[in-house]
Amino acid sequence: MFLTTLTQSIGTFAFVSLVFSIIFYFMDIPVYLAFLFGGIALATAPAPALSIVREFGTKGPVTSTLIPMAALDDMVGVVVFFSVVTVVSDRLSSGSMPAYMIPMFIFLPLGIGAFGGFISGLIMKKTKDGQFVFINLIVSILVISAAGIYLNYYVLPTSILNFMLMGMAYSAVFANLITEQQLEELKRRFNMILTFAMVAVILNLGAPLDYHLIFGAGLFTLVYIVSRAFGKYFGSRIGASVTYAPDTVRKYLGFTLLPHSGVSLVYKQKVDSIKGSLYHLDHRIKRTQMHLRSHTGVQRAT
Repeated sequence: MFLTTLTQSIGTFAFVSLVFSIIFYFMDIPVYLAFLFGGIALATAPAPALSIVREFGTKGPVTSTLIPMAALDDMVGVVVFFSVVTVVSDRLSSGSMPAYMIPMFIFLPLGIGAFGGFISGLIMKKTKDGQFVFINLIVSILVISAAGIYLNYYVLPTSILNFMLMGMAYSAVFANLITEQQLEELKRRFNMILTFAMVAVILNLGAPLDYHLIFGAGLFTLVYIVSRAFGKYFGSRIGASVTYAPDTVRKYLGFTLLPHSGVSLVYKQKVDSIKGSLYHLDHRIKRTQMHLRSHTGVQRAT
C-alpha cells in the first residue's frame, strides 16, 4: 500500500518536473522552478472517489486500496511539496524555511487532531445520549479548528498546519473509541452539516477562479494536465505491479487518483509567497509570448 502511494506520488512529481524542466530550459526560464509544478501536481482529491464509494457502496480491491491511500497520498504530498519550497526559497533567497519545520507539516496537525479526538472520544464513550454526543462532536471540531487557527497566525512563524490532516487524525481516533452504533448515529446526524460544509468549501475555492487564465496559459495548461495524468496512472500501475496487486487495481487505481485536490490552491498560495520566483517566471513567460507574437507578425508581413 505505502509503496504504491510512493510510486504514484513520486512518479507524478518526477514526471511533471521533468516535462516542465525541458520546456523551461528551451524558454530560458529557471529550470528549478519546474519542481514547484511537480510539487503542486501531487495533490489528489479524495472526495470524488470516496463519495462514489459511499453512494454506491462499492467493495473490492480497488476500494480497499483507495481509501487508505487517500490519506497517505496527502501526507506524502505535504512532505515533498514543502521540501521543494524550502530548497527553491533558499535558491532564491526570498525568506527560506528551516528544514526542521518540514516534519511539523505532518506531525503537528496529526498530533493536534489525535489529541482532540482522544479527549472527545473518551467523553463520547461515557454517555449514551445521542444528542450530547453530537453536540460534543460539533464543539470539539470548533475547538480544534480554533486551536489550529491560533497556532497558525499567532504562534508559528508561518502557516504550516494542514487542517485536512487534523480532521483525519481527529476522526480516526474518536471513531475507534466509540461503539459502532454511536458512530452510525453520528454519521446520520452530521451528514446534513457535512453536505453544507462541502458546498461552502467548493464555492469558496471556485469563486475566485478566472477561467480566462486557464485558456491564457495555453500550452502550460495542456502539458500540466497530461503530464500529471501520466504520472498518476503509470506511477500507481508500477507500484501495484511491484506489490502484486490484483489486475483491477493495476488497471483502474490510477484513474481514481486523477481528480486534483483543493489543497493545490494552498500550495499555490505558498508559491505566491516566493515573490522573486513568481515575478521572474511571469516576466519570462510574458517576454517569450511577446517574442512569439512578434515573430508570427513578421512571418505574416513577409
